[in-house]
Amino acid sequence: MAQTPQAKYRKDYQSPSHTITDIDLTFELNETQTVVTAKSKLTQLKETTSLKLDGEALTLKQVCVDGENWSNYELLEDGLLVHSLPKQCDLTIVTEINPQGNSALEGLYLSDGAFCTQCEAEGFRRITYFLDRPDVLAKYTTTIVADKKQFPSLLSNGNRIDGGALEDGKHWVKWQDPHPKPSYLFALVAGDFDILEDSYQTKSGRDVQLEIYVDKGNLDRANHAMLSLINAMKWDEERFDLEYDLDIYMIVAVDFFNMGAMENKGLNVFNSKFVLANEKTATDTDYLGIEAVIGHEYFHNWTGNRVTCRDWFQLSLKEGLTVFRDQEFSSDLGSRAVNRINNVRIIRGPQFAEDASPMSHPIRPDKVIEMNNFYTLTVYEKGSEVIRMIHTLLGEANFQKGMSLYFERHDGTAATCEDFVSAMEDASGIYLKHFRLWYSQSGTPVVKVKSHFDAESSTFSLEVEQYTPATQEQSEKQPLHIPLAIELYDSEGSLVPLVLGGEKVSNVLNVTDSHQVFTFENIAEEPTPSLLLDFSAPVRLEYEYTDEELGFLMVHARNEFARWDAGQMLLAKYIKSNVERVQANQEVELPPAVVEAYRGVLLNEDLDPAFVAEAMTLPSFNEVSGWYDLVDVDAIDFVLTTFKKQLAIQLHDDLERVYSSSAQSDYSLEHSAIGKRALRNRCLSYLAHTDKGFELVEQQYKNATNMTDTMAAMQAANSAQLSCREHLMSDYSQKWKHDGLVMDKWFQLQGTNPDKEALSVIKETMAHEAFSMKNPNRVRSLVGSFMNMNPVAFHSKTGDGYKFAGGILRELNDSNPQVASRLLDPFLKLKKYDQHRQKLIKDELVSLKNMHNLAKDLYEKVTKALEE
Repeated sequence: MAQTPQAKYRKDYQSPSHTITDIDLTFELNETQTVVTAKSKLTQLKETTSLKLDGEALTLKQVCVDGENWSNYELLEDGLLVHSLPKQCDLTIVTEINPQGNSALEGLYLSDGAFCTQCEAEGFRRITYFLDRPDVLAKYTTTIVADKKQFPSLLSNGNRIDGGALEDGKHWVKWQDPHPKPSYLFALVAGDFDILEDSYQTKSGRDVQLEIYVDKGNLDRANHAMLSLINAMKWDEERFDLEYDLDIYMIVAVDFFNMGAMENKGLNVFNSKFVLANEKTATDTDYLGIEAVIGHEYFHNWTGNRVTCRDWFQLSLKEGLTVFRDQEFSSDLGSRAVNRINNVRIIRGPQFAEDASPMSHPIRPDKVIEMNNFYTLTVYEKGSEVIRMIHTLLGEANFQKGMSLYFERHDGTAATCEDFVSAMEDASGIYLKHFRLWYSQSGTPVVKVKSHFDAESSTFSLEVEQYTPATQEQSEKQPLHIPLAIELYDSEGSLVPLVLGGEKVSNVLNVTDSHQVFTFENIAEEPTPSLLLDFSAPVRLEYEYTDEELGFLMVHARNEFARWDAGQMLLAKYIKSNVERVQANQEVELPPAVVEAYRGVLLNEDLDPAFVAEAMTLPSFNEVSGWYDLVDVDAIDFVLTTFKKQLAIQLHDDLERVYSSSAQSDYSLEHSAIGKRALRNRCLSYLAHTDKGFELVEQQYKNATNMTDTMAAMQAANSAQLSCREHLMSDYSQKWKHDGLVMDKWFQLQGTNPDKEALSVIKETMAHEAFSMKNPNRVRSLVGSFMNMNPVAFHSKTGDGYKFAGGILRELNDSNPQVASRLLDPFLKLKKYDQHRQKLIKDELVSLKNMHNLAKDLYEKVTKALEE
């Protein structure tokens, strides 16, 4: 590392010294020597003698000012310093880049023979020297020149305005985007694709051409993505009154991509994982993921593109808001309860863990070294929960008024989180000054609730305390404004009206102090409270429920999320007590009452099968480990595995009956069909641990007509370590080894294999013909799943798992530091483990820190972990 990376601070933000109103780009594409000519209309905004432009990995060929060669500049390690410029001028810069050598996949690079770009957050500086910051918005005109036979499709932002053939077998296409945008939204794609075409008529009657570009031979796997896009466009018009604003909307699926997808204006570049699907290659989970991500990137057209971020510290302005919008989209089209459960699992598991790690940060960070490190669950998922709390406090009507005012004020500009909250306040008349702390305070708040029933006065009190544990860079915490949604039930399961001070009140309590008491009147008998309904705030709830109360809520709560949550709390009580039993060398005990509670859910035909499947799912290892300051890896894993086996044995007949009755002859993506498959395959995951497991799993694999059922059989064999596992894995590999995307599911099973020799198998798997260390999807599927979802093997006391991961990280540091940085996260939690494991992890972190060329992506995380 040439020099120690320096932190940037939000408080130091300064507006740019210059702005660029228009830029005309010409790309002469070549695999190793692409020439980029960038002609910018430059205007000086502040008194200055020089202009600093960002640039990385560029070869500078020429600088011109108003058509004349300009030599008054300095080349810097991170850019170009141009001196003595006129206050207004045309600045032309010619650079040369090597897309083929760009393994970092930032800027312009090659993906399986196609050119594509990724410019968020700071990739445009790898294309040309530029003011690569989100508060410089320009109108882009892009001309692309390339070999016509090799690259028949030449794509960029906006609308196609011209094109033609050249004498040397090349052709050119010109694109123009009429909407000003920051450089991170620039996109270019050139390749030879199959194209799925459709159209959409907006509510105002405009026709929009829709095009999805996929690798040759994959056209039959793009239909669901197109349907999802049309559904998203229609939903955004109906729910948010937002209409698309260009003549064409394009999506390109590429196999080599660091992220899930990118919302570049009019030309979305997608990881193929979130585009390609048919019933033989994709699971129901894949289909739902495609729907959500297609929606997410489309919704960015307004919440991210038309209104963008002033600076990268404001990232949650666009990402938290757009995640909220895509969650609402999925909930409106599918099961609201199931979607909410899955969203909450992410918060309670990996996001809470992030809050407790050395990288803990607010949804609007105050300090950053490498911006790529803040594309986090905190910014995205917790950011969405903050938006959801605003929606809860304002209500749908006022929230929509706030959105309208936000666009009225800030359309075509770079805004801040403060701008968004102010629009919500001004439109609704609801003051959110205290609520703003959610944007600046890191960590997970703890809400402790105690209840007291007074029969003599017919009152029921909830005493609420809140505190937020200190985080690495914020030791002092303040009370937050927490919307605590509740319901009270009488002994018959009927709702009890909430009366405070003689008036009926909302079921959302405004918790704003460190200690508050809410006393409800006219309560005839002691009620059962349902607390934190729909997870109304991203907090840890502590309330001493009895088993009877939790069982009651599992049956009587009218909110499906509350039913699921009660079941999770019931399980949590016994997971914790049994971890203690295992640590005391005692046997695991699952009380009959818990088994009967789950039997009741399984056999309740009034419940949505998709919901029952979720209710029958045990908490993950990662969620359970978050309950502890010191994680006993082996004890937690043993308890979870034993619980699953005991539930399987004691519910065997009922599981088998539901499994058989849920079979379907035809494959459908209707919600009811997805729910039945989910429940049937959840039953199979339990039955795999019984005497009939081998037979049922083999039979399902053999008879499966879709990937959902195929993978359910393989996952069951993998988890239960059935003897048929190797045969199924071998058969699948033979069928799909030619398709890396489909093989990712196989790689993930290898990574999560609970066998004692799992690491040896993973190392052998890296030689598989479908695996490549250059492809982020392959690496995440195999190595990422091992590090994140195979706790016993990864955290082996031998340290072999840590050494293997450390070697991978050092290799990726040189080729793709962004992927390496994301893989590093399990190492950041070293203080959660015993002294022996802490030392082993620390050794790997020190080894990384001592690398002479450690990328700043890794440097930031490694140093914070070691400082802790």
